[in-house]
Amino acid sequence: MRVHAPRRRDRPAPWSMASALAIPVFVLVYAAVALLWHVPAWVAGLYLAASAVCFLAYARDKSAATAGGGRTSERALLLLGLAGGWPGAILAQQRYRHKTSKAAFRLAFWGTVVLNAAAFLALHVPLLQAWRA
Repeated sequence: MRVHAPRRRDRPAPWSMASALAIPVFVLVYAAVALLWHVPAWVAGLYLAASAVCFLAYARDKSAATAGGGRTSERALLLLGLAGGWPGAILAQQRYRHKTSKAAFRLAFWGTVVLNAAAFLALHVPLLQAWRA
C-alpha cells in the first residue's frame, strides 16, 4: 500500500506544458513581429505593466481567499489577462497555486490568452491588417 505525502500548498504549482511554453513562445513571436514590422515600444511596456498589475491582483486575491477577505472577481482577473496581463497571471497562478484547478476558469483564461495574442498579431502584422480592412 502506497502512502501519499500531503500536497504542500506553499509550493508553486507544477507547470503544465501550456503554462511553461506560453510566455517563451509569445516572447519569440513578439520579437519576430517587432523585427519584421514596426511595433511601438510602448506595447512592450503595456505588456509588462499589465502583467505586473495582473500578478499583484492574483496575489491579493489569493491572500483574500486564504484570509476570508474581499475577493477579486474572476471576471476582473480574466479582463486583466485579456488586456495583456496574462503573462503575469501565469506566473502568479504558478507561484501562488491560485486558479490552477478550476476547469471553467482555466478554459476561460486560456481563451483570453489566445484572444490577446490574436489581437496583437492582427494589430501588427501587415497581412492581417489588410485582411481586417
